Amino acid sequence: MVFSSSLFLLVFLPLFILAYYVSGRKHRNLVSLVASILFYMWGGPWFIFIVLASIWIDFQIVREMAARQGRFRRYFLAASVVLNVGLLVYFKYANFLVDNFNELLTSWGMNAVHWTRVALPIGISFFTFQKISYSVDVFRRKHGPLQRVRDYALYILLFPQLIAGPIVRYHEIADQLIDRSQQETAENRMMGLFRFILGLSKKVLIANVLGEQVDLIFATDPARLSTPLAWLGVVAYSFQIYYDFSGYSDMAIGIGRMIGFRFPENFNNPYISRNITEFWRRWHITLSRWMKDYLYIPLGGNRVKTRFRLYINLWVVFLISGLWHGAAWNFVIWGAFHGFFLIFDRLFLIRLTDKIGKIPSVLLTYLITLIGWVLFRAASLRDAWAYLHTMFSFRGTELPSGITPHFWFFMITAGFFAFFALVPGVEQWQVTQLEGPYRFKKVLWVTPVFLLLLLYCMGSITSSGFNPFIYFRF
Repeated sequence: MVFSSSLFLLVFLPLFILAYYVSGRKHRNLVSLVASILFYMWGGPWFIFIVLASIWIDFQIVREMAARQGRFRRYFLAASVVLNVGLLVYFKYANFLVDNFNELLTSWGMNAVHWTRVALPIGISFFTFQKISYSVDVFRRKHGPLQRVRDYALYILLFPQLIAGPIVRYHEIADQLIDRSQQETAENRMMGLFRFILGLSKKVLIANVLGEQVDLIFATDPARLSTPLAWLGVVAYSFQIYYDFSGYSDMAIGIGRMIGFRFPENFNNPYISRNITEFWRRWHITLSRWMKDYLYIPLGGNRVKTRFRLYINLWVVFLISGLWHGAAWNFVIWGAFHGFFLIFDRLFLIRLTDKIGKIPSVLLTYLITLIGWVLFRAASLRDAWAYLHTMFSFRGTELPSGITPHFWFFMITAGFFAFFALVPGVEQWQVTQLEGPYRFKKVLWVTPVFLLLLLYCMGSITSSGFNPFIYFRF
């Protein structure tokens, strides 16, 4: 079940919000947990038993860890990390590892290993990171462990951010899991609803419209594409993935706010970045912070003795980040690609982009991200290289006549809002609009606008069968 479906919008969400506020404060965590379990079971009913079992085991391990002293704490931490990483590796990467092993065997003239393919549980990448955050934050004494397993289960399974984030670190939300009474206000409910509709509009009205054309372009043999059409495909994809993923994050943040949770922001105008280092401060912010806190810093962070070791740490982190996004070589190369540019930033690129000015540096950074998006979107590495060859071969000048004015309108709209924050003062204005406060006069004119957007989205959802969700498979 995705947020942009009629079932979720017309049945699940209204019933959940009603049940949440009808129940007393003592029961709202239980209502949220039951709703989250049902939400998860809709997409993978049998996997919920594995998830719940791992949650219970992890809860007991961390509780024991918190009660111990000395080296025994590290043993329990290691057990928790091994459990969670082990499940992730098995369910997400076993097929990938066996397939590559079989290719190696067949290249040597040997028989391939017989293997029953493993199905991928929904959202495993996201909730695995949150489970590790719980263990490490308790180990570091950033916050004490939760006293009830159902509160821990709610932290892991809370449906607004369950299948695609934002990745919420335990210490950021621990107190909210126990008491949200101060945040369950009429203003938060209203602003949460507006934020949800904003995210829904980004997903349905922009990402879906662009996605149909993107799928057609990337499904075409790259050798048959003209250079302009190849560029159109990857630019449209850059907007599709941004509005799809940031739209989902907006919807998650909005639902959370409606029930008293304050989730961290996940996107901040990434395409106005002047270098790749800044891009990763603005794109999927919660993943970057997680990688920094739980991987980069344990590797030594900036405190290493040599710059070479620092660069290796950066590269390893982004290699793992690429693999986290998907079990395929193109994701690994995509992560390595961004890792190299982070190293280049520290070596010379940031000094260069500072010299050439704001707009040229933004365009250069956007070009680098476009090349990366080809690696991310292509079905295989071979397809990615062929697509990149078409982009830079400068062959053909034509665009197909079948591209509709509807597509061009939302393509231009997407580009405008993706780069709108280049205008001075816009970023601060955006923060004001998202965070409030909302005065009465502002509510009077904002409410009809969001209601019209909601109606337009509902009409688009019911009239179109195209409603993919890019990050659903992660």
